[in-house]
Amino acid sequence: MSVIYFVRHRSAIFLRRYVCSFILMLWIGYAPIFHTAAIADNNLEYQVKAAFIYNFIAFTYWPESTNQTIQLCVYGENYFGREIDKLQNKSVNKKPITVSYINDSNQLKQCQVVFFSKSVSTGLSNLLQSLSNELILTVADTPGAISHGVAINMDVVNNKIVFEINLAIARKSGLDFSSKLLQLATKVYQ
Repeated sequence: MSVIYFVRHRSAIFLRRYVCSFILMLWIGYAPIFHTAAIADNNLEYQVKAAFIYNFIAFTYWPESTNQTIQLCVYGENYFGREIDKLQNKSVNKKPITVSYINDSNQLKQCQVVFFSKSVSTGLSNLLQSLSNELILTVADTPGAISHGVAINMDVVNNKIVFEINLAIARKSGLDFSSKLLQLATKVYQ
């Protein structure tokens, strides 16, 4: 009887290990698919946000300047992947856009457009204050960034990219926006 118990016990252990291993292998096999789907959604979000940034630039009234290019800077961690690079050498008013990634706040004043990444949300107020009188279009996608002094802030609401505009901040920087852009904003702060 002890031999039968031993065989059954060993069989049960083997079966449990086999089932657990099978479930683990199945989960490991499908985990990259779920991860890839999440990345794809994030890629689509930032692909759309890159297109929005291009249109923000196109529908911004810039004073006459001697700049031959529009320098678009991504400050902080790059969540765009290669999507923002697709704006490289596209033109707005016959001026090509150049894209650069910076992490040094001393380099911000060389930019005409700065996208502030979510990764810099804690120091955003100080960064924006240092640029308040500069001819720079500031854009972010961080909740509450408008109250910190960014000119345009994007958000995702009901799976759609929306944006709000702080017109007073933009005008203080010497910029203005097309009425078409202002009409598309979910909220315009005067």
